[in-house]
Amino acid sequence: MMNVPRRALLLSGGLGTRLRPLTETIPKCLVPIQGKPVLGYWIDMLLDAGVERILINTHYLPDQVRDYCNSDTWRDQIDLVHEEELLGTAGTLRANHDYFRGQSPFFMAHADNLSVFDPAVYFLTHERRPSGCVGTIMTFETDQPQSCGILELDSHEVVQCVHEKVANPPGNLANGAVFLLETEVLDWVCANPEACDFCGDVVPSLTGKWYTFFNETFHRDIGTIAALKKAESDFVWNKK
Repeated sequence: MMNVPRRALLLSGGLGTRLRPLTETIPKCLVPIQGKPVLGYWIDMLLDAGVERILINTHYLPDQVRDYCNSDTWRDQIDLVHEEELLGTAGTLRANHDYFRGQSPFFMAHADNLSVFDPAVYFLTHERRPSGCVGTIMTFETDQPQSCGILELDSHEVVQCVHEKVANPPGNLANGAVFLLETEVLDWVCANPEACDFCGDVVPSLTGKWYTFFNETFHRDIGTIAALKKAESDFVWNKK
């Protein structure tokens, strides 16, 4: 039987500064795509796939996020934690380590990106990861590699090098900021309190221990108005 992660962390506290003026009145995670908040797509996709509980961190305009979650049909499976000061993506995981302790593997994603994939295929890919890999990163092909973390893989699809937002990256295979993580990653984050950003600090530090899952369906950073407009026109949601 496939090992479905029981718990997930959806990182939702960002300010969305590149989406202003839209995000002056709405948090980035609640920006609608075809009438539905981005966060809602994540909640539906994960809980439909068998994840039991989701932890969502709040910071910017938290009342809106709280009201949305409390009105959602999945509300009994959603937990909220507020950050008065943003802790950073690794810091949020560290601060909530008890929530994920003993929950290996667990899921983590930047919930202000727009993504569609088959969770069951992702979970199965992680189960089949090579020996020594402590997590599986979702990858995608980007048309803006300078703005992403670009990954170099070996013949076994294990990360060998990380180029985090460099001017001339050697390819376009990007880190989608979506992860399946084993307890070893949680232990590393807790043992290294100086690590603040998960993609910038944790991922490069564990190079050689990341397996990868390629998202061939849809993944988009909607961090700018132009990207948001393109996502609005390109996005297709095939919820069963």
